[in-house]
Amino acid sequence: MKPISELLKQRDSVLYQIAPTVSVFDALVLLAKLEVGALLVMQDGKLQGVVSERDYTRKVALQGRNSKETTVADIMTREVITVGPQTGTRACMSLMSHKKFRHLPVVDDGKVLGLISIRDIMDDIIADNEQTISQLTNYINS
Repeated sequence: MKPISELLKQRDSVLYQIAPTVSVFDALVLLAKLEVGALLVMQDGKLQGVVSERDYTRKVALQGRNSKETTVADIMTREVITVGPQTGTRACMSLMSHKKFRHLPVVDDGKVLGLISIRDIMDDIIADNEQTISQLTNYINS
């Protein structure tokens, strides 16, 4: 089982983040521009929460709120579950599946290292399985 830190090394080291005081509309613009489904909500270098497309859908659109008048702080997920860099990818997948969320911040000693999505983990597991299949096929054929 590969530690999640290995996945972070394969990705862009940029932390996609937004301040809690920004409007939800501006957060949606940034999500679309970056082509991501969630952003870290940071203030003074500290993780305050995570805001996702799902937060917008459930807490703004379905409640008839105005995205230009609502702030990220109003809708973000505040009680964020995080993992350390040595947490295994399969453990992360299990946690995300069990708790029903799609984005998982990786934090080490209070410092946010990155945000992993369920897609990142699934892509890694698929690649790992394909490598195992290839190795077994080569072994059988040799």
